[in-house]
Amino acid sequence: MLVDEMPIATFESPPPASGAPCPPGARPQPAQQVRSQVFNVRLASSAGRQDAAGVLLRRMYAWRGYALDPAARQDGGRVTFYAETDGELVGTMSLALDLHGRLPADENFGDCLAPLRLAGRRLCEPSRLAIDKGMSKRVFAALIHISYLYAHRVRRFSDYVIEVNPRHVAFYQRMLGFSDFGAERDCSRVGAPAVLLRLPLDVMGEQIRRWGGSFDAAGAERSFYPYFFPLREEAGITARLAALCQGEDAA
Repeated sequence: MLVDEMPIATFESPPPASGAPCPPGARPQPAQQVRSQVFNVRLASSAGRQDAAGVLLRRMYAWRGYALDPAARQDGGRVTFYAETDGELVGTMSLALDLHGRLPADENFGDCLAPLRLAGRRLCEPSRLAIDKGMSKRVFAALIHISYLYAHRVRRFSDYVIEVNPRHVAFYQRMLGFSDFGAERDCSRVGAPAVLLRLPLDVMGEQIRRWGGSFDAAGAERSFYPYFFPLREEAGITARLAALCQGEDAA
């Protein structure tokens, strides 16, 4: 059971509605009548938690037929968040920070990223996203929202860049507002084609301020932003992230 790290955020979520968009890292399931669940999002600050996140990631990647390049252990340039319910890990994502002029995406799209760095943009790359089968879309939204707060509010990064399979481009454009930034190329790390997408984090912030927490608006707004945390919860989440960062730095 994964319960020892301090929760960054806790939320309650009903089961996924029939016909709801399924995140690319999740396996679609028929709608079921189940009770609401309580989820916690935490920082994977120990090797054991990172290994548990890796198990879920490998299972989801294998289901989609992707290879998985073993990632380095978490360090100052990479953080991993995970979501759990009742002590069981159900979602994970990592965030690579461009601290030394190198991101995983540079392997395939370095020529696209170089002009952004020259313009003074501070880049970070969400990656290794996996959501267990049957999970609410709020799990996906919570992981993305917390990674945004960590990257933009705590660490002052300016842009997300992300490599995605061409089949998933429309999902990330429609659900989060990413735009094309690099044409299709082979991605050696997963043995599949990839497209580079970009999302300035100030643009993401505008969408969060407009839609975050407006669950009743989900029918009118097709993106994932209504399932983000309400704006009033951002200050507390950001403070807990900052405290965790200080603890990691002190360690």
